[in-house]
Amino acid sequence: MKINLVNESFDSLQSDLEVIFVLNKDLNHKSIKDKKLLESLNFKAEDEEVVLLPESKKIYVGCEDNSYDCIAVAISAAVKKLQSTKFKSAKVKLLDGEASTLKALVEGAALGAYSFTKYKSKKTKNKQELFIVTKNSSKELTKTFNDSLIIAESVNKTRDFVNTTPEDFYPKTMTKEAKKISKLDDITLKVHGEEYLEKNKMFSMLGVGRASRHESQLIHLTYKPKNAKTKVVLVGKGLTYDSGGLSLKPGDSMVTMKSDKAGACMVLGALNAIAQLKLPIEVHCILGAVENMIGGDAFKPDDVLTAKNGTTIEVRNTDAEGRLVLADCLCYAQDKIKDIDYIFDYATLTGACVVGVGEYTTAIMGNNTGLRCNAIKNASASGEFSTSLPFNRHLRKLVKSKIADTCNMATSRYGGAITAGLFLDNFIYKENKDKWLHFDIAGPAYVENAWGYNPYGASGAGVRMTVEFMNSLSLDIDKRCQAK
Repeated sequence: MKINLVNESFDSLQSDLEVIFVLNKDLNHKSIKDKKLLESLNFKAEDEEVVLLPESKKIYVGCEDNSYDCIAVAISAAVKKLQSTKFKSAKVKLLDGEASTLKALVEGAALGAYSFTKYKSKKTKNKQELFIVTKNSSKELTKTFNDSLIIAESVNKTRDFVNTTPEDFYPKTMTKEAKKISKLDDITLKVHGEEYLEKNKMFSMLGVGRASRHESQLIHLTYKPKNAKTKVVLVGKGLTYDSGGLSLKPGDSMVTMKSDKAGACMVLGALNAIAQLKLPIEVHCILGAVENMIGGDAFKPDDVLTAKNGTTIEVRNTDAEGRLVLADCLCYAQDKIKDIDYIFDYATLTGACVVGVGEYTTAIMGNNTGLRCNAIKNASASGEFSTSLPFNRHLRKLVKSKIADTCNMATSRYGGAITAGLFLDNFIYKENKDKWLHFDIAGPAYVENAWGYNPYGASGAGVRMTVEFMNSLSLDIDKRCQAK
Protein backbone atom coordinates (compact mmCIF):
# COMPACT_ATOMS: atom_id res chain seq x y z
CA MET A 1 0.00 0.00 0.00
CA LYS A 2 1.22 3.49 -0.86
CA ILE A 3 0.89 6.07 1.91
CA ASN A 4 0.85 9.78 1.04
CA LEU A 5 0.99 12.99 3.07
CA VAL A 6 -1.18 15.60 1.34
CA ASN A 7 -1.44 19.31 2.10
CA GLU A 8 -4.80 20.44 0.71
CA SER A 9 -8.47 20.75 1.51
CA PHE A 10 -9.85 17.46 2.85
CA ASP A 11 -13.17 17.86 1.07
CA SER A 12 -11.59 18.64 -2.31
CA LEU A 13 -9.28 15.61 -2.28
CA GLN A 14 -10.75 12.82 -4.38
CA SER A 15 -10.70 9.29 -2.93
CA ASP A 16 -12.97 6.26 -2.91
CA LEU A 17 -13.45 6.15 0.85
CA GLU A 18 -13.11 8.36 3.91
CA VAL A 19 -11.79 7.01 7.22
CA ILE A 20 -13.45 8.47 10.31
CA PHE A 21 -12.19 7.80 13.83
CA VAL A 22 -14.85 7.63 16.54
CA LEU A 23 -12.93 8.75 19.62
CA ASN A 24 -14.04 7.61 23.08
CA LYS A 25 -17.17 6.01 21.58
CA ASP A 26 -18.56 9.47 20.82
CA LEU A 27 -21.24 8.68 18.24
CA ASN A 28 -22.72 12.14 18.77
CA HIS A 29 -19.70 13.94 17.36
CA LYS A 30 -20.43 16.33 14.49
CA SER A 31 -18.25 14.24 12.12
CA ILE A 32 -20.63 11.27 12.52
CA LYS A 33 -23.15 11.65 9.70
CA ASP A 34 -24.47 8.11 9.80
CA LYS A 35 -25.37 7.76 13.46
CA LYS A 36 -28.70 5.98 12.97
CA LEU A 37 -27.26 3.53 10.46
CA LEU A 38 -24.31 2.80 12.72
CA GLU A 39 -26.65 2.21 15.65
CA SER A 40 -28.74 -0.18 13.55
CA LEU A 41 -25.53 -2.11 12.80
CA ASN A 42 -24.81 -2.19 16.56
CA PHE A 43 -21.56 -0.29 16.03
CA LYS A 44 -20.30 0.69 19.49
CA ALA A 45 -16.93 2.13 18.45
CA GLU A 46 -15.04 -0.35 20.59
CA ASP A 47 -11.29 -0.68 20.19
CA GLU A 48 -10.50 -2.22 16.75
CA GLU A 49 -14.20 -2.25 15.80
CA VAL A 50 -14.64 -1.15 12.20
CA VAL A 51 -17.61 -0.71 9.84
CA LEU A 52 -17.61 -0.01 6.11
CA LEU A 53 -20.61 1.88 4.69
CA PRO A 54 -20.24 1.57 0.90
CA GLU A 55 -23.20 3.84 0.20
CA SER A 56 -21.72 6.65 2.27
CA LYS A 57 -18.21 5.78 1.15
CA LYS A 58 -17.01 5.84 4.73
CA ILE A 59 -15.05 3.57 7.06
CA TYR A 60 -15.87 4.17 10.72
CA VAL A 61 -13.39 2.80 13.23
CA GLY A 62 -13.38 2.86 17.02
CA CYS A 63 -10.50 4.58 18.78
CA GLU A 64 -10.35 4.64 22.59
CA ASP A 65 -8.12 7.73 22.89
CA ASN A 66 -5.51 9.72 21.00
CA SER A 67 -2.49 7.76 22.24
CA TYR A 68 0.01 6.32 19.73
CA ASP A 69 -1.15 2.75 20.24
CA CYS A 70 -4.88 3.46 19.89
CA ILE A 71 -4.43 5.56 16.75
CA ALA A 72 -2.03 3.04 15.17
CA VAL A 73 -4.37 0.13 15.92
CA ALA A 74 -7.40 2.06 14.62
CA ILE A 75 -5.82 3.06 11.29
CA SER A 76 -4.53 -0.49 10.92
CA ALA A 77 -8.08 -1.83 11.29
CA ALA A 78 -9.30 0.69 8.69
CA VAL A 79 -6.53 -0.26 6.26
CA LYS A 80 -7.32 -3.96 6.62
CA LYS A 81 -10.95 -3.22 5.89
CA LEU A 82 -9.91 -1.25 2.77
CA GLN A 83 -7.75 -4.15 1.64
CA SER A 84 -10.73 -6.49 1.84
CA THR A 85 -12.52 -4.42 -0.81
CA LYS A 86 -11.96 -3.42 -4.44
CA PHE A 87 -11.82 0.27 -3.56
CA LYS A 88 -8.52 1.84 -4.61
CA SER A 89 -8.06 4.67 -2.14
CA ALA A 90 -9.02 6.15 1.21
CA LYS A 91 -8.31 9.43 2.98
CA VAL A 92 -8.00 10.29 6.65
CA LYS A 93 -7.74 13.71 8.26
CA LEU A 94 -4.77 14.58 10.49
CA LEU A 95 -7.02 16.23 13.06
CA ASP A 96 -4.61 17.87 15.48
CA GLY A 97 -1.66 18.41 13.14
CA GLU A 98 0.68 16.85 15.68
CA ALA A 99 3.80 14.99 14.56
CA SER A 100 3.13 12.24 17.14
CA THR A 101 -0.32 11.61 15.65
CA LEU A 102 1.12 11.52 12.14
CA LYS A 103 3.74 9.00 13.27
CA ALA A 104 1.01 6.74 14.66
CA LEU A 105 -1.03 7.00 11.46
CA VAL A 106 1.90 6.24 9.15
CA GLU A 107 3.35 3.39 11.16
CA GLY A 108 -0.04 1.88 12.01
CA ALA A 109 -1.09 1.95 8.35
CA ALA A 110 2.20 0.56 6.98
CA LEU A 111 2.43 -2.17 9.60
CA GLY A 112 -1.25 -3.06 9.34
CA ALA A 113 -1.08 -3.33 5.54
CA TYR A 114 1.75 -5.90 5.69
CA SER A 115 1.24 -9.42 4.37
CA PHE A 116 3.71 -12.23 3.77
CA THR A 117 2.92 -13.90 0.43
CA LYS A 118 6.30 -15.30 -0.59
CA TYR A 119 5.05 -18.88 -0.60
CA LYS A 120 1.57 -18.24 -2.03
CA SER A 121 1.13 -19.64 -5.54
CA LYS A 122 -1.37 -16.89 -6.38
CA LYS A 123 -0.30 -13.37 -5.50
CA THR A 124 -2.42 -10.24 -5.68
CA LYS A 125 -0.78 -6.89 -6.36
CA ASN A 126 -2.00 -4.29 -3.93
CA LYS A 127 -2.19 -0.88 -5.61
CA GLN A 128 -4.33 0.80 -2.98
CA GLU A 129 -3.45 4.19 -1.53
CA LEU A 130 -4.01 5.99 1.75
CA PHE A 131 -3.96 9.80 1.85
CA ILE A 132 -3.21 11.49 5.15
CA VAL A 133 -4.51 15.02 4.77
CA THR A 134 -3.31 18.05 6.71
CA LYS A 135 -4.13 21.73 6.35
CA ASN A 136 -0.81 22.97 7.68
CA SER A 137 2.15 21.01 6.36
CA SER A 138 5.54 21.83 7.88
CA LYS A 139 9.13 20.65 7.72
CA GLU A 140 8.56 18.84 11.02
CA LEU A 141 5.55 16.95 9.66
CA THR A 142 7.35 16.08 6.42
CA LYS A 143 10.34 14.76 8.37
CA THR A 144 8.09 12.78 10.71
CA PHE A 145 6.26 11.29 7.73
CA ASN A 146 9.48 10.22 5.96
CA ASP A 147 11.10 8.93 9.15
CA SER A 148 8.01 6.93 10.10
CA LEU A 149 7.92 5.30 6.67
CA ILE A 150 11.58 4.28 7.04
CA ILE A 151 10.93 2.77 10.46
CA ALA A 152 7.80 0.89 9.33
CA GLU A 153 9.52 -0.42 6.21
CA SER A 154 12.42 -1.64 8.39
CA VAL A 155 9.98 -3.45 10.67
CA ASN A 156 8.36 -5.09 7.63
CA LYS A 157 11.78 -6.07 6.29
CA THR A 158 12.47 -7.77 9.63
CA ARG A 159 9.12 -9.56 9.40
CA ASP A 160 10.07 -10.90 5.96
CA PHE A 161 13.39 -12.23 7.28
CA VAL A 162 11.79 -14.00 10.24
CA ASN A 163 8.87 -15.43 8.23
CA THR A 164 11.16 -16.98 5.60
CA THR A 165 11.55 -20.74 6.00
CA PRO A 166 14.75 -22.31 7.39
CA GLU A 167 15.33 -24.05 4.05
CA ASP A 168 15.61 -20.64 2.41
CA PHE A 169 17.03 -18.59 5.28
CA TYR A 170 20.15 -20.20 6.78
CA PRO A 171 23.35 -18.59 8.15
CA LYS A 172 24.78 -17.61 4.76
CA THR A 173 21.40 -16.15 3.77
CA MET A 174 21.67 -13.85 6.77
CA THR A 175 25.10 -12.86 5.49
CA LYS A 176 23.58 -12.04 2.07
CA GLU A 177 20.94 -9.83 3.68
CA ALA A 178 23.63 -8.14 5.77
CA LYS A 179 25.58 -7.41 2.56
CA LYS A 180 22.52 -5.69 1.07
CA ILE A 181 22.14 -3.46 4.12
CA SER A 182 25.89 -2.74 4.11
CA LYS A 183 25.38 -0.87 0.82
CA LEU A 184 23.74 1.97 2.74
CA ASP A 185 25.91 4.99 3.50
CA ASP A 186 28.60 4.68 6.20
CA ILE A 187 28.19 0.90 6.74
CA THR A 188 30.99 -1.68 6.51
CA LEU A 189 30.78 -5.45 6.86
CA LYS A 190 32.98 -8.26 8.15
CA VAL A 191 31.95 -11.92 8.02
CA HIS A 192 33.71 -14.73 9.89
CA GLY A 193 33.17 -18.47 9.35
CA GLU A 194 33.89 -21.53 11.45
CA GLU A 195 37.65 -21.45 10.79
CA TYR A 196 37.73 -18.04 12.45
CA LEU A 197 35.57 -19.25 15.37
CA GLU A 198 37.95 -22.14 16.02
CA LYS A 199 41.08 -20.01 15.67
CA ASN A 200 39.69 -17.48 18.15
CA LYS A 201 38.54 -20.16 20.61
CA MET A 202 34.84 -19.38 20.25
CA PHE A 203 33.90 -22.97 21.05
CA SER A 204 30.55 -22.10 22.64
CA MET A 205 29.09 -20.76 19.39
CA LEU A 206 31.00 -23.30 17.32
CA GLY A 207 29.58 -26.20 19.33
CA VAL A 208 25.94 -25.22 18.70
CA GLY A 209 26.29 -25.30 14.90
CA ARG A 210 28.48 -28.41 14.66
CA ALA A 211 25.80 -30.80 13.42
CA SER A 212 24.37 -28.49 10.76
CA ARG A 213 25.18 -28.75 7.05
CA HIS A 214 25.24 -24.93 7.05
CA GLU A 215 28.38 -23.18 8.20
CA SER A 216 27.93 -20.85 11.17
CA GLN A 217 28.53 -17.17 10.47
CA LEU A 218 29.66 -14.38 12.78
CA ILE A 219 28.50 -11.17 11.09
CA HIS A 220 29.86 -7.76 12.10
CA LEU A 221 28.24 -4.66 10.58
CA THR A 222 29.52 -1.21 11.48
CA TYR A 223 27.63 2.05 10.93
CA LYS A 224 30.07 4.90 11.49
CA PRO A 225 28.78 8.38 10.59
CA LYS A 226 31.19 11.31 10.73
CA ASN A 227 29.28 13.06 13.49
CA ALA A 228 28.90 10.07 15.86
CA LYS A 229 28.21 11.15 19.44
CA THR A 230 28.21 7.77 21.14
CA LYS A 231 29.06 4.14 20.43
CA VAL A 232 26.51 1.35 20.76
CA VAL A 233 26.81 -2.40 20.18
CA LEU A 234 23.73 -4.43 19.19
CA VAL A 235 24.11 -8.21 19.48
CA GLY A 236 21.51 -10.55 17.96
CA LYS A 237 20.79 -14.24 18.39
CA GLY A 238 20.42 -15.68 14.89
CA LEU A 239 19.33 -19.31 15.22
CA THR A 240 18.04 -19.77 11.68
CA TYR A 241 16.45 -22.98 12.92
CA ASP A 242 16.42 -24.65 16.33
CA SER A 243 15.54 -28.31 16.56
CA GLY A 244 16.61 -28.34 20.20
CA GLY A 245 19.66 -30.41 19.29
CA LEU A 246 19.98 -33.74 21.06
CA SER A 247 17.65 -32.37 23.76
CA LEU A 248 15.12 -32.60 20.95
CA LYS A 249 12.03 -30.43 21.07
CA PRO A 250 8.58 -32.09 20.92
CA GLY A 251 7.20 -32.06 17.38
CA ASP A 252 4.66 -29.31 18.05
CA SER A 253 7.33 -27.09 19.57
CA MET A 254 9.53 -27.32 16.47
CA VAL A 255 6.90 -25.56 14.38
CA THR A 256 7.67 -21.78 14.32
CA MET A 257 11.34 -22.35 15.21
CA LYS A 258 12.27 -20.40 12.09
CA SER A 259 11.49 -17.48 14.41
CA ASP A 260 14.53 -18.22 16.59
CA LYS A 261 16.54 -15.89 14.36
CA ALA A 262 14.33 -12.94 15.26
CA GLY A 263 16.94 -11.28 17.49
CA ALA A 264 19.53 -11.04 14.72
CA CYS A 265 16.89 -10.13 12.12
CA MET A 266 15.66 -7.36 14.40
CA VAL A 267 19.20 -5.98 14.69
CA LEU A 268 19.44 -5.94 10.87
CA GLY A 269 16.10 -4.14 10.65
CA ALA A 270 17.10 -1.60 13.29
CA LEU A 271 20.38 -0.86 11.50
CA ASN A 272 18.50 -0.46 8.22
CA ALA A 273 16.44 2.28 9.86
CA ILE A 274 19.28 3.89 11.83
CA ALA A 275 21.45 4.29 8.73
CA GLN A 276 18.64 5.76 6.60
CA LEU A 277 17.64 8.12 9.42
CA LYS A 278 21.30 9.12 9.65
CA LEU A 279 21.32 9.01 13.45
CA PRO A 280 24.58 10.41 14.87
CA ILE A 281 25.56 7.20 16.62
CA GLU A 282 28.29 4.68 15.84
CA VAL A 283 26.53 1.32 15.81
CA HIS A 284 28.17 -2.11 15.72
CA CYS A 285 25.87 -5.05 14.96
CA ILE A 286 27.13 -8.51 15.92
CA LEU A 287 25.01 -11.39 14.63
CA GLY A 288 25.50 -15.03 15.59
CA ALA A 289 23.96 -16.93 12.65
CA VAL A 290 23.79 -20.64 13.50
CA GLU A 291 21.57 -23.67 12.91
CA ASN A 292 21.06 -26.10 15.83
CA MET A 293 20.54 -29.61 14.45
CA ILE A 294 21.03 -33.24 15.41
CA GLY A 295 23.56 -35.72 14.05
CA GLY A 296 26.71 -37.65 14.84
CA ASP A 297 28.69 -34.44 15.37
CA ALA A 298 26.12 -32.68 17.54
CA PHE A 299 27.19 -31.23 20.87
CA LYS A 300 25.77 -33.17 23.78
CA PRO A 301 24.33 -32.75 27.25
CA ASP A 302 27.25 -33.28 29.69
CA ASP A 303 29.71 -31.60 27.31
CA VAL A 304 31.79 -28.73 28.64
CA LEU A 305 32.31 -25.90 26.15
CA THR A 306 34.80 -23.06 26.49
CA ALA A 307 33.74 -19.56 25.50
CA LYS A 308 35.99 -16.90 23.98
CA ASN A 309 36.73 -15.33 27.35
CA GLY A 310 37.88 -18.67 28.78
CA THR A 311 34.73 -19.33 30.80
CA THR A 312 33.83 -23.03 30.83
CA ILE A 313 30.18 -23.99 30.39
CA GLU A 314 28.54 -27.22 31.45
CA VAL A 315 25.88 -28.18 28.89
CA ARG A 316 22.82 -29.55 30.65
CA ASN A 317 20.43 -28.99 27.78
CA THR A 318 21.28 -28.46 24.11
CA ASP A 319 18.00 -26.58 23.66
CA ALA A 320 19.44 -23.76 25.78
CA GLU A 321 21.65 -22.96 22.80
CA GLY A 322 20.92 -19.30 22.09
CA ARG A 323 22.73 -18.19 25.22
CA LEU A 324 25.78 -20.20 24.11
CA VAL A 325 25.86 -18.32 20.81
CA LEU A 326 25.35 -14.97 22.51
CA ALA A 327 28.12 -15.70 25.02
CA ASP A 328 30.79 -15.78 22.31
CA CYS A 329 29.21 -12.90 20.38
CA LEU A 330 29.25 -10.71 23.50
CA CYS A 331 32.89 -11.58 24.15
CA TYR A 332 33.82 -10.88 20.53
CA ALA A 333 32.11 -7.48 20.70
CA GLN A 334 33.95 -6.43 23.84
CA ASP A 335 37.31 -7.72 22.61
CA LYS A 336 37.10 -6.11 19.16
CA ILE A 337 35.28 -2.84 19.89
CA LYS A 338 36.91 -0.35 22.22
CA ASP A 339 35.30 2.43 24.29
CA ILE A 340 31.78 1.00 24.15
CA ASP A 341 29.13 3.28 25.63
CA TYR A 342 26.27 0.78 25.52
CA ILE A 343 25.86 -2.90 24.64
CA PHE A 344 22.42 -4.41 24.06
CA ASP A 345 21.59 -7.99 23.08
CA TYR A 346 18.33 -9.27 21.60
CA ALA A 347 17.09 -12.83 21.55
CA THR A 348 14.06 -15.09 21.47
CA LEU A 349 15.76 -16.66 24.44
CA THR A 350 13.28 -18.35 26.77
CA GLY A 351 9.80 -19.81 26.82
CA ALA A 352 9.81 -18.82 30.48
CA CYS A 353 9.69 -15.19 29.41
CA VAL A 354 6.47 -15.81 27.47
CA VAL A 355 4.96 -17.57 30.48
CA GLY A 356 6.02 -14.73 32.75
CA VAL A 357 5.05 -11.61 30.80
CA GLY A 358 2.86 -12.86 27.96
CA GLU A 359 3.12 -12.99 24.19
CA TYR A 360 3.16 -9.26 23.55
CA THR A 361 5.83 -7.96 25.91
CA THR A 362 9.64 -7.78 25.77
CA ALA A 363 11.46 -8.44 29.05
CA ILE A 364 14.44 -6.18 29.69
CA MET A 365 17.23 -7.20 32.09
CA GLY A 366 20.56 -5.83 33.24
CA ASN A 367 22.54 -4.50 36.18
CA ASN A 368 21.78 -0.79 35.65
CA THR A 369 18.30 0.08 36.96
CA GLY A 370 18.33 3.54 35.40
CA LEU A 371 19.28 2.18 31.98
CA ARG A 372 16.51 -0.45 32.18
CA CYS A 373 13.96 2.23 33.04
CA ASN A 374 15.17 4.38 30.15
CA ALA A 375 14.78 1.45 27.76
CA ILE A 376 11.23 0.79 28.97
CA LYS A 377 10.35 4.47 28.60
CA ASN A 378 11.57 4.53 25.01
CA ALA A 379 9.87 1.23 24.19
CA SER A 380 6.56 2.72 25.34
CA ALA A 381 7.17 5.88 23.28
CA SER A 382 7.79 3.74 20.19
CA GLY A 383 4.54 1.80 20.61
CA GLU A 384 6.06 -1.45 21.94
CA PHE A 385 5.30 -3.20 25.21
CA SER A 386 8.13 -3.99 27.62
CA THR A 387 8.82 -4.62 31.28
CA SER A 388 11.81 -5.11 33.57
CA LEU A 389 12.82 -8.39 35.18
CA PRO A 390 15.27 -7.76 38.05
CA PHE A 391 18.37 -9.82 38.80
CA ASN A 392 19.03 -11.10 42.31
CA ARG A 393 21.81 -13.03 44.00
CA HIS A 394 19.63 -16.01 44.89
CA LEU A 395 18.75 -16.75 41.27
CA ARG A 396 22.40 -16.21 40.30
CA LYS A 397 23.31 -19.29 42.34
CA LEU A 398 21.09 -21.46 40.11
CA VAL A 399 23.42 -21.22 37.08
CA LYS A 400 26.54 -22.31 38.95
CA SER A 401 28.08 -25.63 37.95
CA LYS A 402 29.86 -28.20 40.07
CA ILE A 403 32.13 -29.26 37.19
CA ALA A 404 32.61 -26.05 35.18
CA ASP A 405 32.49 -22.28 35.72
CA THR A 406 28.82 -21.98 34.86
CA CYS A 407 25.92 -24.02 33.52
CA ASN A 408 23.74 -23.27 30.50
CA MET A 409 20.62 -24.41 32.35
CA ALA A 410 19.52 -23.41 35.84
CA THR A 411 18.91 -26.04 38.48
CA SER A 412 15.31 -24.78 38.83
CA ARG A 413 12.77 -24.06 36.12
CA TYR A 414 11.43 -21.09 38.08
CA GLY A 415 12.61 -17.66 36.96
CA GLY A 416 13.97 -19.17 33.74
CA ALA A 417 14.05 -15.89 31.81
CA ILE A 418 16.06 -14.19 34.56
CA THR A 419 18.50 -17.07 35.03
CA ALA A 420 19.16 -17.01 31.27
CA GLY A 421 19.96 -13.32 31.59
CA LEU A 422 22.21 -14.03 34.56
CA PHE A 423 24.05 -16.64 32.49
CA LEU A 424 24.78 -13.96 29.88
CA ASP A 425 26.03 -11.64 32.62
CA ASN A 426 28.99 -14.02 33.00
CA PHE A 427 30.21 -12.81 29.61
CA ILE A 428 29.89 -9.08 30.25
CA TYR A 429 33.24 -7.68 31.31
CA LYS A 430 33.46 -5.77 34.57
CA GLU A 431 33.90 -2.37 32.91
CA ASN A 432 30.72 -2.93 30.86
CA LYS A 433 28.36 -4.29 33.54
CA ASP A 434 26.38 -1.06 33.83
CA LYS A 435 26.39 -0.44 30.05
CA TRP A 436 24.64 -3.68 29.13
CA LEU A 437 20.99 -4.65 28.68
CA HIS A 438 19.45 -7.97 27.62
CA PHE A 439 16.16 -7.93 25.68
CA ASP A 440 14.21 -11.20 25.65
CA ILE A 441 11.77 -10.86 22.72
CA ALA A 442 10.57 -14.47 22.82
CA GLY A 443 6.95 -13.40 23.30
CA PRO A 444 6.22 -10.69 20.72
CA ALA A 445 8.70 -11.71 17.99
CA TYR A 446 6.39 -14.37 16.53
CA VAL A 447 2.74 -14.95 17.43
CA GLU A 448 0.39 -17.33 15.64
CA ASN A 449 -2.55 -14.94 15.63
CA ALA A 450 -2.90 -11.34 14.53
CA TRP A 451 -2.81 -8.66 17.24
CA GLY A 452 -3.28 -4.92 16.82
CA TYR A 453 -1.33 -3.86 13.74
CA ASN A 454 0.75 -7.06 13.87
CA PRO A 455 -0.06 -9.98 11.55
CA TYR A 456 0.05 -13.70 12.04
CA GLY A 457 3.73 -14.65 12.38
CA ALA A 458 6.61 -12.25 12.74
CA SER A 459 5.99 -8.80 14.22
CA GLY A 460 9.41 -7.18 13.86
CA ALA A 461 9.43 -6.66 17.63
CA GLY A 462 12.35 -4.61 18.90
CA VAL A 463 13.02 -2.47 15.82
CA ARG A 464 10.92 0.52 16.82
CA MET A 465 11.98 0.50 20.47
CA THR A 466 15.65 0.29 19.50
CA VAL A 467 15.45 3.14 16.98
CA GLU A 468 13.61 5.26 19.55
CA PHE A 469 16.24 4.39 22.18
CA MET A 470 19.11 5.24 19.83
CA ASN A 471 17.51 8.56 18.96
CA SER A 472 16.97 9.43 22.62
CA LEU A 473 20.59 8.64 23.46
CA SER A 474 21.82 11.11 20.84
CA LEU A 475 19.35 13.77 22.06
CA ASP A 476 20.42 13.25 25.70
CA ILE A 477 24.03 13.85 24.72
CA ASP A 478 23.00 17.08 22.95
CA LYS A 479 21.21 18.26 26.10
CA ARG A 480 24.21 17.47 28.31
CA CYS A 481 26.50 19.34 25.95
CA GLN A 482 24.20 22.39 25.96
CA ALA A 483 24.03 22.31 29.76
CA LYS A 484 27.82 22.57 29.95
